[in-house]
Amino acid sequence: MLLRLRTKALGGIRAGRGRPLALVLACLLAVALAAGGDGVLPQLRLALFNAYQVHLPRQRVSGPVQIIAIDEASLKEFGQWPWPRTRLTELIEHINAQQPLAIGLDILMPEPDTTSPEALAARLPPGPLRDSLAALPPYDDVLAAAIRRAPIVLGAAGFAHPEAGTSDALRVWPVHVNRPASSLKVMRFPQAMSSLPLLQAASKGQGLLSVDLERGLVRRAPLVGAIGDTLVPAFSMELLRVATGSSALEIEAGDDGVRSVSVGDLHVPTTPDGAVWVNFSAPAMDRYASALDVMRDRLAPGALQNKIVIVAMTGLGLTDYKTNARGDFMPGVDTHAQMIESFFDGAFLRRPAWMRWAEASLFGACSLLLVWFLPRLRLLVSVPLCGALALGLFGGGALLFARAGLLFDAAGVVCAIGVVGLSMLASMLTAAVRDRKHSERALQMARVSAAKVAGELGAARRIQMATLPQAALAFPGERRFSLDALLEPAREVGGDLYDFFMLDQDRVFFMVGDVSGKGLPASLFMVVAKALSKSVALRGPSEMAAIMNGANRELTRENPEMLFVTSVAGILDASNGQVFLCNAGHDAPRRLTVDGRVELLHAADGPPLCVLEDFEYPVRHYQLQAGECLCLTTDGINEAMNEAGDLYGNARLDRLLAALPATTPAAVVQAVRDDVRLHVGQAEPSDDLTLLVLRWDGAP
Repeated sequence: MLLRLRTKALGGIRAGRGRPLALVLACLLAVALAAGGDGVLPQLRLALFNAYQVHLPRQRVSGPVQIIAIDEASLKEFGQWPWPRTRLTELIEHINAQQPLAIGLDILMPEPDTTSPEALAARLPPGPLRDSLAALPPYDDVLAAAIRRAPIVLGAAGFAHPEAGTSDALRVWPVHVNRPASSLKVMRFPQAMSSLPLLQAASKGQGLLSVDLERGLVRRAPLVGAIGDTLVPAFSMELLRVATGSSALEIEAGDDGVRSVSVGDLHVPTTPDGAVWVNFSAPAMDRYASALDVMRDRLAPGALQNKIVIVAMTGLGLTDYKTNARGDFMPGVDTHAQMIESFFDGAFLRRPAWMRWAEASLFGACSLLLVWFLPRLRLLVSVPLCGALALGLFGGGALLFARAGLLFDAAGVVCAIGVVGLSMLASMLTAAVRDRKHSERALQMARVSAAKVAGELGAARRIQMATLPQAALAFPGERRFSLDALLEPAREVGGDLYDFFMLDQDRVFFMVGDVSGKGLPASLFMVVAKALSKSVALRGPSEMAAIMNGANRELTRENPEMLFVTSVAGILDASNGQVFLCNAGHDAPRRLTVDGRVELLHAADGPPLCVLEDFEYPVRHYQLQAGECLCLTTDGINEAMNEAGDLYGNARLDRLLAALPATTPAAVVQAVRDDVRLHVGQAEPSDDLTLLVLRWDGAP
């Protein structure tokens, strides 16, 4: 009892030695969590934010945006794209007749209309027809006139390199900012592709359509960008400016970058690069209306009144479809529409700068609790508590997202806490290993002291049995095979032995042996034989023949009493059930088949160990089927005698093994031991009782 208390106290002290390392690790992780950007594990963080959007999508409330889609039905009715500008003029006039707040054209028109009368006239020879066409107004002028009469916002696309149709000049409306525009870290493009200058001059605004993909998904979209050094509002913000009648956008910036973008009474918090996390709803097809229905006046009266209308191409091959954070594959214009909807409903997604400090502080608090309490709790208590903590963090993040639109990185915090917890567990495990070794040394000293008091033979018996491996502890987590063994000396000490251990991750070595003679010399030689055999198996070639031959040579040199050992040893390849057996003058092992038969495996025979020094032991190969057992015994079983002098015998052993149902090695060992004891009765044991049962359960 005193030894246990001392060991427990020592274990607590040593476990505490891991706390400084865990605290240093926690500080480093807290600094990493507090750093800017997308964190140490950006994919994990973004995957969590995606999961929020999938399981907690934004609920549509106001629905202020209507997309007029130039879809397959429209193209079939009015012809392939591009349409003549007069057709687009007709569509704009039908939309404007319902008095929308703003009309956005998600269409680029960088070149003149090739179907315009003056363009056709230029391709004709001089004559009346050419003169008549030249007298007609250009279609671009007709479209520009329609644009002047309507609250039109044009779109522009940023380009990283000069292309045909791009320019570094872009007509935009004022953007007021409290810092130099060149100092803002917004999305920048050297050039942009936009519509004709004539059309730009006629419009009420122009916005940037470009949205960057993050690992193939749309998660964030800019509210402001730049073409060269000119700030350009996003298409969605420009539509809101025109719809609210504001004269300019307002940008609030600080040392860390853009903080918010405002238009009218709308104030939108942003990330430092002027972008927002888009709060997506589930796909809503009522957000779309066909241009054909508009042209044919099929929409309900007032369907577009006081709404923001976006005209976009959705016909096959005419638009770029993008996957959003929810995994929905939608037209690119859908992102702009959803941004405007979320702004109208006040459903912003925010990850303010203080959020990363909150995450780091929460992680620090949880880490301190973990470092303090983990060494004081049992494993069965600490693991569920850690799981509950992780669930609480993820649940809190989901609640913040649903109620306040805050993006809390619970995944990063939980992973960091897990690293600290693993560090503590590793320190505690190391301390436990040291304590176990200390306990083993203390126990060995206790055994020596007990031998002096209780007698030499009693101590020798305990030491001898302690050298035998314990089947229940030898192969933790192993599912490919199971093993059990038994050794009961007839006297205080015995000369039988067994051993088993892994040679590598697939092969397990096992053996059973019987030393000639009795008493203390046999028991000492048993320990030597077991130790030398294991040493040969682990330090040299791990093939069966090499192990047996090496053990024979080592034992022959270290055998002053001229003892010998009968032994059967083998290697089981747990990955495929192959068995390799060597027999040194021992009883043949038995195979217990799955259908209840008992077969003797006559391994390649040789003389007992220590008889012929240079004998090369042959090896025999067998293939086990899943569920089959090997049963190795010594003559202490078949030669066990009762009070009348009757031997137990091999026949009785075979009948017992054949009658056993398919069961575990432990059950086989128990059944044999009980039956031998039943046979012996009150008679004194005549020899050591040794049994090893190995079952192959098949490869996983």
